[in-house]
Amino acid sequence: MHPLPLSAEMDFSQNSLFGYIEDLQELTIIERPVRRSLKTPEEIERLTVDEELNDIERAVYLLSSGQDIQGTSVIANLPFLMRQNPAETLRRVLPKVREVLHVAGVEMQLTAAASFLTILQEESVSIHTYSHSFLHIILQHVEHRDAGVSNAWLETLLSTIESLPKEILRHEILNPLVSKAQLSQTLQSRLVSCKILGRLANKFEAHVIKREILPLMKSLCQDVEYEVRSCMCHQLDTIAQGIGAELTKSVVLPELIELTRDESSSVRLAAFETLVNLLEIFDTDDRSQTILPLVKSFCEKSFKTDETILLSLSLHLGKLCHGLYGILTPDQHLRFLEFYKKLCTLGLQQENGHNDNQALPPNLEQEKRYATVRKNCAYNFPAMIVFVDPKNFHMELYSSFFCLCHDPEVPVRHTIAICFYEVSKLLSSGVYLIHKELIALLQDESLEVLDALVDHLPETLELLTTGGESSVQENKLLTVPDLIPALTAAEQRAASSLKWRTHEKILQKYGCLPQIISSDQIYYRFLHRMFAIMMTNNVLPVQKAASRTLCIFLRYNRKQEQRHEIIQKLVEQLGQGKSYWYRLRFLDTCEFIIELFSKSFFCKYFFLPALELTHDPVANVRMKLCYLLPKVKSTLKIPADKHLLQQLEMCIRKLLCQEKDKDVLAIVKRTVLELDRMEMSMDAFQKRFYEKDLLDQEKEREELLLLEMEQLEKEKQQNESRTSSDKMFEKKRKDSKTSTILQKSIPMSVAGSSSSVPSTSKETKKSKLVRSQSFSSQALHPKYGNLEKCTGKNPTAGYSTSVTGSGKSSLLSYTENLENQILRSPGRLRKKTKDSWR
Repeated sequence: MHPLPLSAEMDFSQNSLFGYIEDLQELTIIERPVRRSLKTPEEIERLTVDEELNDIERAVYLLSSGQDIQGTSVIANLPFLMRQNPAETLRRVLPKVREVLHVAGVEMQLTAAASFLTILQEESVSIHTYSHSFLHIILQHVEHRDAGVSNAWLETLLSTIESLPKEILRHEILNPLVSKAQLSQTLQSRLVSCKILGRLANKFEAHVIKREILPLMKSLCQDVEYEVRSCMCHQLDTIAQGIGAELTKSVVLPELIELTRDESSSVRLAAFETLVNLLEIFDTDDRSQTILPLVKSFCEKSFKTDETILLSLSLHLGKLCHGLYGILTPDQHLRFLEFYKKLCTLGLQQENGHNDNQALPPNLEQEKRYATVRKNCAYNFPAMIVFVDPKNFHMELYSSFFCLCHDPEVPVRHTIAICFYEVSKLLSSGVYLIHKELIALLQDESLEVLDALVDHLPETLELLTTGGESSVQENKLLTVPDLIPALTAAEQRAASSLKWRTHEKILQKYGCLPQIISSDQIYYRFLHRMFAIMMTNNVLPVQKAASRTLCIFLRYNRKQEQRHEIIQKLVEQLGQGKSYWYRLRFLDTCEFIIELFSKSFFCKYFFLPALELTHDPVANVRMKLCYLLPKVKSTLKIPADKHLLQQLEMCIRKLLCQEKDKDVLAIVKRTVLELDRMEMSMDAFQKRFYEKDLLDQEKEREELLLLEMEQLEKEKQQNESRTSSDKMFEKKRKDSKTSTILQKSIPMSVAGSSSSVPSTSKETKKSKLVRSQSFSSQALHPKYGNLEKCTGKNPTAGYSTSVTGSGKSSLLSYTENLENQILRSPGRLRKKTKDSWR
């Protein structure tokens, strides 16, 4: 191959350059209309308004001679004008608005409808003034030719009807409605009449409704247009609530039965939905003789002739089964249940490769419809559990629940995830049956499903660990092995996505884990992960959520060595970190520590490390510390923390004298004034801080209980080891006795017999020592009942470390009581007298 000549390369670059020039010319052509759209000086002059005009005069001027956009702005500002000067607004501005709306466009009409509704909600004028000034304008535009504008004005009118007195409703709305609902009127007028009629049914007495509203209702139910019949059918449940059960049975029910046989599917669906909503009004005879046969026919037609009924039927099936529950025979009950099971798998391929629900493979539209049906089934699942009784869940509905939790469509799994907590509550002691499905949803590939499940995750996990028939500890052992990997995988999947709000929510909900799993499992599987998120994640709300959850884990950690390790990492890697971002997160953590822990805990571990940040080289860190200083000072108790108060005052003086950043200095001065106004808490109880002091005493007491629990666990381990050694010793002693009996016939020397005496005496002494230790531990056991009197760093000092027999069972029961007291009611303020805390 020969290299290209230099001229050829030049030609190529020139062609490329010419191509770029052509592209730039095209861009200039595109920009030309933008330049033409700029306002000319004449247009700017026409849009300019005299600055000396007040708000009312400016509004009148703009509505009279301004542009449409200026008129729309005035109408949007109408609620403000009504608040400032209602009389002048009604006298001068509102007539101009009425004139403009006759020729206004869609945007101005929508703005006017919203403004009128805002004025009504804010009650800027009395309802009589509103009806006199605004109601006629609303009624004029309800039948606007644009559907969106008409609906906006109709919503405003329906909201106005709720507030108007009966006299105005009768003369201004009901009387004109008689003519508006006639067949000679337009379709839109009759549709509007249907919705107004439904809203008026609750505003008049029964005889007025019977004489004036029910004839209109019958006429509209028999309208020639199916849209009117369907619209009126949707209003029948509202009308039925206004006229009572007797008129509903004699007037509304016959119309509904006729509408269920209508030629239009939309009318039939509307009639079916209205029947379901009115089930509670009808008595048992009507439900069994009239409604139940209609429901059966709907179910049969849904698969044979009209699949569009399936959507409505599947959505209302739960309410329908609940309403018909008392009148169904066992065979009918079974049929409804089988129908629901069939809907739960509608459109899904069976194991043999074909679907029994349909002869031909579904197209895309059918697949969407079937997925919607299964989604509706998931929505109704709690109601179906009540229908079959939770005791029969495993036999009747578990297979359907499994299919819904593993459905290929995300909306179906999302809906069943929303209902998961309700299902757990209904199952009660049988909640262990759906444990595997919880794990499957936690491991779902869709974050939407995970987000829906996490909303009630703490309550669901608590039911799983305490709702079974076995004890709490046994349930924990059954739940933990596959629950912990699923929880960690769910958090990591959310962390790797862009949906940081879901990640934040998961981290917040994981604060419930101390009540679900053990302290060691949290420490090794979750706590270090929270710390890593604080150090590496780039989203501030996620970092704060991880920080707060880490503080909760630290709050209920039961090993002092682990607590000290966590505190040391927080201080060294965050509080003394190289990045200012780490130091900011340390201050966030200090705020959570103040919230969750006692004052003494914060002062012992975090007070001085926080004050060290007054010398931080970054102004933002010093600024954030200044905002935190009032909370820091609130943790001090005088006179015990007098030296810490002196440290705080010295740091503030240094900030006032040495701070060079003007923003930080301004915040320091403002903080100093706030600190001076603060009242210090004393060691003794004060009336001003009584509740806060009680809460702090409760937190401190729970922290001491955690230390005692750690000591008791150590004692329990020692007791177990000693008990095992005693058993081994007793076994050896029995073996030695057996060997002595077997060797009685063998002659022994005098020296041998004399040597066996000391060993026997040693065994006797050791058994006596064990019994004395057991007795001493049982005698000292009453000290466990008054733990609050313990003083010193180790509140369990002086306890016996050798407990056997009944002492061991008492120790175990006491440990469990402590654990339940701390974990089941964390931070609860107990009403106790002042002496009981000392």
